[in-house]
Amino acid sequence: MKAAVVGLGDMGSGLALNLIKAGFETWGFDIDQKRMASFSEFGGTPAENLFELGRNVDAAFVMVMTGAQAKEVIFGKGGLVEAMRRGGIILITATIKPHELEEIAEGLKSTGLDLVDTPVSGGFPGAQSGTLTMMAAAPSDILDRAAPVMEAVSAKIHRVGSAPGQGQTVKACLQTVIGSIFAANFEACVLAAKAGISGQVIHDVFTTSGAGCGVTKAALENIIDRKFEGTGSHISTMHKDLTISLDLAQQMTVPLHMAAQAMQVFHAGKIKYPNGDNWVCTRVIEEIVGVELHRDGARAIR
Repeated sequence: MKAAVVGLGDMGSGLALNLIKAGFETWGFDIDQKRMASFSEFGGTPAENLFELGRNVDAAFVMVMTGAQAKEVIFGKGGLVEAMRRGGIILITATIKPHELEEIAEGLKSTGLDLVDTPVSGGFPGAQSGTLTMMAAAPSDILDRAAPVMEAVSAKIHRVGSAPGQGQTVKACLQTVIGSIFAANFEACVLAAKAGISGQVIHDVFTTSGAGCGVTKAALENIIDRKFEGTGSHISTMHKDLTISLDLAQQMTVPLHMAAQAMQVFHAGKIKYPNGDNWVCTRVIEEIVGVELHRDGARAIR
């Protein structure tokens, strides 16, 4: 089984790395030539274009940012539909709107290609270490055939349904929780700083309490060490994901009070610091209050 990854950013590069480690001949494509060069350095086979990639592989992961990009990769001129052989598997690991995934599935019906709707969770660390959680939706026989490449990039594969869009729906629900936890940590850190509590104390207490989880730990460590860029968790991704969650909630007529508030926190962070990572939202709140949280204590902003 030959595999490919389309989109070699923070997440896609991790997928490719772990496919290579697992022994798969792995092709890759990205419009960023620096990413392509890095991919080649760690043992991947760079494709000149999507058509070359598709005609050489049996399974292709699509790890792009938006549904429109996923559609272009699959249905655009020289895309995967034109190139891949019948029986090939397209695995959409990108987080997109459920209805966009359904539209992709509809477009693939007469192509002889199979689709796995499988967004992931675990962020940059999970992608690079091969420990992602996958929320996979497809008929069982397709998931069985795709299992080898999926197992190479993940620690846990949840079969969440058989219909296209169900994986994306579960991911949208998950992101309402993760976004809300992030936002609560951002605010709590500023409250602690204003009260003169050190970041190390907050980290130690929060991560060993009932509130302790990987989401809280990652947020706190980056905040108190003042790492707001280059951590592999760009704010645009969570901002986009929460937009998807709220869009789905509107369609389903479900109120999402916490996620809506979290969205405003991320919206403010993205406006003020568009190149930052998720944790940069804390800086926006800190600047309002005039104090910031460090590992060794709180400091006034001058």
